[in-house]
Amino acid sequence: MNARVLGGFPVDLSLEKTLERLKLDERRSQALGVEDVFKTAAALIHPQAIYGAAYVRKRSLGQIEIDGIEFRSRVLAKNLEHIERVFPYVVTIGDSLEKESRSSGSMTTKLVLETVGDLALGSGLEHVQRHISDHYRLDATSHMGPGQLDWPIEQQRELFSLLGHVEDTIGVALTAGLMMVPRKSISGIIFPTEETFVSCQLCQRNKCPSRKAPFDRAVSEKYAYDPAVDSSRP
Repeated sequence: MNARVLGGFPVDLSLEKTLERLKLDERRSQALGVEDVFKTAAALIHPQAIYGAAYVRKRSLGQIEIDGIEFRSRVLAKNLEHIERVFPYVVTIGDSLEKESRSSGSMTTKLVLETVGDLALGSGLEHVQRHISDHYRLDATSHMGPGQLDWPIEQQRELFSLLGHVEDTIGVALTAGLMMVPRKSISGIIFPTEETFVSCQLCQRNKCPSRKAPFDRAVSEKYAYDPAVDSSRP
């Protein structure tokens, strides 16, 4: 697979979205100096991405082979049931914002930086999805990543191997515990779809700050997915 690198692309950030995520009104925001921290954070975001087109070669119940590498997930296999071409990716906003957070002694500053980083990373992934949709003339795409639902986090290694030298190209490495560094990075597979899929639809964790869609029992039944069982499988 020939991987392609994207860099310097825009991310959609605004003070209003940040305050909404933080659940702060304008008066409280001014008292805490959030706007100044937001401006600092926005200047520290340096988005990059690596992605490529790969092909589904083999399928079986709960497993799927992409460019010769096997991935274990019934949900992923279901999503790719009729899909031939997929797009592995890693997106990051760099480590400048994290360094700023570590050097700050203010919990408010750390919280604002964390929030802006999350928003920027989500916007960066959306940009990559739009880019892939435009470049490959896809009507709609969804995505899923290792560590979500029944896809083991251990398969970060396999995903990175599809993309080649991720650390050398965009500076994202895997720790011994398979976490990504810089921490504000996200990985997965983008795939064309007729119906939008969001992993949150199969998850029953109610108090999740990253939730993007409510739990949907009908979708869960379609995937024959039991959160109490499947999410704990190795």
